[in-house]
Amino acid sequence: MESLVGRIAPYLTVLLLVLVASGSAALAWRVQAWRYGLQLESQALLHQQDLAEISNAAAAQQRAEQDKRLVLEQRLAASDQTHQQEMTNAQKDQARLRDRLATADLRLSVLVAPGSAGVGDLPAAATAGGMVHGATRARLDPQAAQRIVGITGDGDQGLIALAACQDYVKEVYSPK
Repeated sequence: MESLVGRIAPYLTVLLLVLVASGSAALAWRVQAWRYGLQLESQALLHQQDLAEISNAAAAQQRAEQDKRLVLEQRLAASDQTHQQEMTNAQKDQARLRDRLATADLRLSVLVAPGSAGVGDLPAAATAGGMVHGATRARLDPQAAQRIVGITGDGDQGLIALAACQDYVKEVYSPK
């Protein structure tokens, strides 16, 4: 039996060494896995915090942009209302002028070149202080006066619309 034990002893020693080595390797493997798992959890937590910060920053920036847009829309609405009121006033003034021309309450006249004589010539307007020796004026036909008032009214409306467009561009593209 001794000879059996003597022959097996080196194998048993090797087996014991293999068992000890494999046990310590398994234990080291477990410890490394546990440490690596902790590192992964730490990195995942940092990643989540970074994502939360980025998300909060993006939300704050979006709110700021929405606030800017709201302020711009309010300014544009006020500007639009102002220009609409100007347009309405210009149309009322034009209608009043057309009515005065139609009722002969108002007559339009033009300056006549010196030396030209025409039918319907009028002397220059006199003031309360005396007679003015100015250029001769000629009355316009009421229908021609109506056409002139219509043309100037269209021009006034165009100028108001142009001013509204310019104000819009200034509001939209000016840094505030």
